[in-house]
Amino acid sequence: MRNVDILNNAGVLCENGKITWVGVMEDWKRTLPDGFTEIDASGKVVLPGFVDSHTHMMFAGNRAHEFALRSQGATYQQIAEAGGGILNTITHVRAASKKELKKQTLRFLNAMMKHGTTTVEIKSGYGLDFDCEVKMLEAINELKDEEMMTVVPTFIGAHAYPPEYKQKKQAYVELIVEKMIPYVGKKKLAVFCDVFCEKGYFEIEDSEKILNEGKKWGMAPKVHAEELNPLGGAELAARIGAASADHLEHVTEQGITALREAGVVATLLPGVSFFLNHGYAPARKLIDSGVAVAIASDFNPGSCMSYSMPMMMTIACTQMRMTPEEALVASTLNAAAALNMASTIGSIEVGKNADLIIADVPDWKYLAYHFGTNHIVATIKNGTILEL
Repeated sequence: MRNVDILNNAGVLCENGKITWVGVMEDWKRTLPDGFTEIDASGKVVLPGFVDSHTHMMFAGNRAHEFALRSQGATYQQIAEAGGGILNTITHVRAASKKELKKQTLRFLNAMMKHGTTTVEIKSGYGLDFDCEVKMLEAINELKDEEMMTVVPTFIGAHAYPPEYKQKKQAYVELIVEKMIPYVGKKKLAVFCDVFCEKGYFEIEDSEKILNEGKKWGMAPKVHAEELNPLGGAELAARIGAASADHLEHVTEQGITALREAGVVATLLPGVSFFLNHGYAPARKLIDSGVAVAIASDFNPGSCMSYSMPMMMTIACTQMRMTPEEALVASTLNAAAALNMASTIGSIEVGKNADLIIADVPDWKYLAYHFGTNHIVATIKNGTILEL
């Protein structure tokens, strides 16, 4: 993760949405054909577009009042137990139309592209009934088809228990397994199936049942693991062949070993720990143990109201002891691997999609070093220069 190749006085040629040449300009022997656009990035840095592999960015309403409560000492768990948290957002999402959900999410997508993100995963999980989960996934898929951003839909009906199932949790698990997943799979509405594997939410047995059913219907598994307690979610992710295990603030040595041996990407969410003021995932231990680590924003209204991947890099470096090289790889190539997309995005290589960003900085390390501002001056998506 520290192997970042830097080319000075270099160029990139993009044709038909793909990268077809990368090298130093003194080796350039071709003449650009008519119709090509030449971008002078002298004095700037060209990077692969950021890949944000874990978000809950489709929601309605906001939870600014909960932020104020936390500033006065209330914990995330206390707010959730009082009817806030995910259940708060569920109320707003159930009341919102698909058009309203798309409109707000599109604003976020455009803002993310301005900050250099070119691929994003978006989860459902704020409907928690059949109709609203489908509504969210249909809206996510319509954005995927209509917009330039590469959008990867994930089904997470197992995000929390809705209030109407508070006293009959097994009935809700059966609803997910017997009705939601078959419909989502048949309609091909999601690439991944995720579950919040946590004490008091979906524990190991139910999580495994849900994820295995998702696999039967063509959805690769992901796991929200070890965020609040060391429950064994990392081992579950390894056992079922998940693309990634996400959060991992309380991952154990056994969990780390399982992730490494199974080749599961550990997706860490530094913005959550920063925003909620709780412990960070052991990035240094994971990396030094040979686990591939990605970082993502987890952009959502309750635990990380930020979509800036450079900001996530800053927090990873300052609070999680990651080097700038590791943070960059974690935000690009390893994040692509967390979406099973490392063969097409995440690095500037011949044959990959022409997803590039240009930063007006003297050195790429400035992205994490000079935080709180946007250094991205151009975003190129599949070879198209975006007007943002």
